[in-house]
Amino acid sequence: MACYEFKGFQPIVHPSSFIHPLACVTGNVTIGKNVYIGPSAAIRGDWGEIIIEDGCNVQENCVIHMFPGTTVRLEEGAHVGHGAIIHGAHLGAQCMIGMNAVVMDDVQVGEGCIVGALAFLKAQSKWEPRSIVAGNPAKVIG
Repeated sequence: MACYEFKGFQPIVHPSSFIHPLACVTGNVTIGKNVYIGPSAAIRGDWGEIIIEDGCNVQENCVIHMFPGTTVRLEEGAHVGHGAIIHGAHLGAQCMIGMNAVVMDDVQVGEGCIVGALAFLKAQSKWEPRSIVAGNPAKVIG
């Protein structure tokens, strides 16, 4: 597992979680129980904090990052599809982010939301629980 200290912050990973050896977890990152982090995922807690709660799934080639001073949170059971970018957002429990979606700064994705592949969720947008969100720019479609 590739976990790196940055400016005094060492990632904390629960022993039940799987971090692929080709993933990179850096700095102020906390990973809960039974989390899967796929190959080539970059989880960079270098300018803020990243909290990945129990049962989350971050698939291949995802990027999780933020602007300075921001906390990124993936609540329990959140799923982030292949190649998605989560930049300074808060993902509700059991939500699913589609492949290659981009979720920008200060976005709040509600519990149980489904975000379609290739969607672009603009900064500071808020998505109600159990919404189906798709498009560029994203809108609620169900």
